[in-house]
Amino acid sequence: MVAFDNRRVSRFQLLQEGKVPPFCAVFDCLYQNGHDLRAEPLSARRGPMEAAIRGSERLFPSHRLDQNGLEAFWVAKTKGYEGMVAKDNTSPYIEGRSRKWLKCKVHQEDEFVIAGYTSPAGSRTHFGALLLGAYHRGQLHYVGKVGSGFDRKSLASLFQKFQPLVRKQPAFVDPPPEKGVTYLAPQLVAQIAYEELTADKKLRQPVFLGLRDDKSAKECFFPGETG
Repeated sequence: MVAFDNRRVSRFQLLQEGKVPPFCAVFDCLYQNGHDLRAEPLSARRGPMEAAIRGSERLFPSHRLDQNGLEAFWVAKTKGYEGMVAKDNTSPYIEGRSRKWLKCKVHQEDEFVIAGYTSPAGSRTHFGALLLGAYHRGQLHYVGKVGSGFDRKSLASLFQKFQPLVRKQPAFVDPPPEKGVTYLAPQLVAQIAYEELTADKKLRQPVFLGLRDDKSAKECFFPGETG
């Protein structure tokens, strides 16, 4: 499911806010009229998929940017897309993770645990910035704070969600030396865009994109790690 901005670029935050009508990008067809297509190559499954949704107002086939992977990545970058999915056109359908189907991000974007917030300053209301963390070997480590990507409505909505989670002690094993911090139980997950993860494991120029209620906080590891 995707929601588009006025440049026809899908935005996760727009989908979460529900302010624009969503569409469904269809990328595969596993069965056609009772016939199992999963053993067929992706190139053979594409035709039945397009035929099945032709004429639909809310369903559309996922766009193919270019046959060449590097050219496709360049198109995604110049158009301002979040990324692309690279697929082996000869592969059958494979359940679960596979090297035949890779997610390629144009900008760094990952999920991090919200484990606290700072006090607001100036004209900001409710809170100043969110304290973010990621798990490594079962422990939650502080990775930085994010103070951009919010509007007044999201500040108020998030602040309300935080109140039942307030706790006295930090969940971080390495809490930051911040003043005016309210710590939270590590339950909420934020989708964050950022430039890079620095050598000391801190986010550079992070931007809040939205909450991820489809992912557990315990699944939020350092980028590139799986546990």
